[in-house]
Amino acid sequence: MSNLKEELLQAISDSVVDMEEEKTIEITKQFIENNFDAYEGIDKGLAHGMRRAGELYDEEEYYIPELLICSDAMYAGLDILKPHLKSKEGDKKHKVVIGVVEGDTHDIGKNLVKIMMETEGFYVEDLGRDVPAIKFVEKAKEINADIICLSTLMTTTMCGMEEVVKILENENLREKIMVMIGGGPVSSSFAEKIGADVYTADASRAAKMAKELINKAKEELKI
Repeated sequence: MSNLKEELLQAISDSVVDMEEEKTIEITKQFIENNFDAYEGIDKGLAHGMRRAGELYDEEEYYIPELLICSDAMYAGLDILKPHLKSKEGDKKHKVVIGVVEGDTHDIGKNLVKIMMETEGFYVEDLGRDVPAIKFVEKAKEINADIICLSTLMTTTMCGMEEVVKILENENLREKIMVMIGGGPVSSSFAEKIGADVYTADASRAAKMAKELINKAKEELKI
């Protein structure tokens, strides 16, 4: 059974990389029919395939058209797997504002993080792409968010992440609202430099780190 799961996960990943949307749909259906975990199918299948496609793009073997077709395959698989995600309702009160910073319209990674966080039980307010820094803070104040999650795939827009942190500091909200960042050009050292709480390299890790941040904040309140 375990071997079948690993084979299907690899096949899902391959179908995304190979831009085969129909095959992605077929294999994700097989994955669910075998009662395997939908979360794992997204993380180790679809998202894994997109990360591989991203690497091919970095190596200039794939270009924007290929990436878009890969993402079509990934989203087709997501449509199959999402209804089978088991949300952890117990933490629903914790809120996250998520979006891609101003100047960037790449949202595949952000969309995956949103799905994973919702699965972990968070309420996620998605601001979409090309979002001005002040909008993140305004929405966080409006819904009383615990975390702002910022994404970018462009080095030229990373400054937008620092701007969000500065606005929070200027409005005396930095202790109340945690900041997570992610995306291709971002790193732990950059997170430390701008004063963000944490950097994560992938969607599933982002969801787990969000829970860890919430739990840590809870513990500190008890002290």
